[in-house]
Amino acid sequence: MKIRPYIFGICFLVGFLSQAQTEERYAEQKNDSSETFYYIIDGDTIPREYIDLDEVILLRKLEFDSKDDRRRYLILRRKTRKVYPFAKMAAERLTTMTERLKTLERKRDRKVYTKRIQKYIEEEFSEELKKLTRTEGQILVKLIHRQTGRTAFDLVKELRTGWRAFWYNTKANLFDISIKEEYRPFSSKEDYLIEDILERSFQAEILERQKPAFSIDYLELTQHWNKRTVNN
Repeated sequence: MKIRPYIFGICFLVGFLSQAQTEERYAEQKNDSSETFYYIIDGDTIPREYIDLDEVILLRKLEFDSKDDRRRYLILRRKTRKVYPFAKMAAERLTTMTERLKTLERKRDRKVYTKRIQKYIEEEFSEELKKLTRTEGQILVKLIHRQTGRTAFDLVKELRTGWRAFWYNTKANLFDISIKEEYRPFSSKEDYLIEDILERSFQAEILERQKPAFSIDYLELTQHWNKRTVNN
């Protein structure tokens, strides 16, 4: 099912954040010192020593209770990988966009800037985002919250007006989509599976890792859901 009435809200959000682009360079810091950290898993203390290396998490082999469960996971994986780059891009541009708006003191300048963004959206993003299905659109909304720390509704409200944010959400609700949706991997099974998909995709270098706006401990998350499975 294709989602059209609500999509301008997300198009505006992603396009607006994408337009405000700056080049950023990060200096690499090298250190020869080594440190030892420990994971405590089910009562066992496991040392992890590293020397200026990124953390590596050993992932369990995927197991499914049925073919239907496996099929649903693979569908969710395809959709998550498809929309994650949009959420990542939104997070990368958010800070730059905010700083840019601060420099526009006159209402006229802000209006001109907004119109330029709208034109950019129409040319670069609308057609691609209109192709999203309902579930892809909802996953994108969740990942925008994961990467920015704010719901898509709050971002649209901040960038436009409260009325427009309300209108976009009302339209989206007609298709069971809420742009107020948050990413809650510790309480939502689907969100947990999305986090699992992201971690596996990062390690396989299928997706480029970007830290979420809030802390998510993958090992703690996995243990949480393993315990819930055992208790159920």
